[in-house]
Amino acid sequence: MSLHGDSEVLLTPAEVASLFRVDPKTVTRWAKAGKLSSIRTLGGHRRYKESEVRALLGAASEEATPDNK
Repeated sequence: MSLHGDSEVLLTPAEVASLFRVDPKTVTRWAKAGKLSSIRTLGGHRRYKESEVRALLGAASEEATPDNK
């Protein structure tokens, strides 16, 4: 899904949830807590910028792997 004048890909809560392996309601809680920004569609549904989700996913995977020092 992309916007007409913008090449930014938007993801649904279910798509974000599958990337993080969490429930979609968890993704909505993250958005309400300010951990992840969301865009509202005309119908009131939340959508998330793929670039932001990928950056957060990368940061989360770096935190999960311990340093080998």
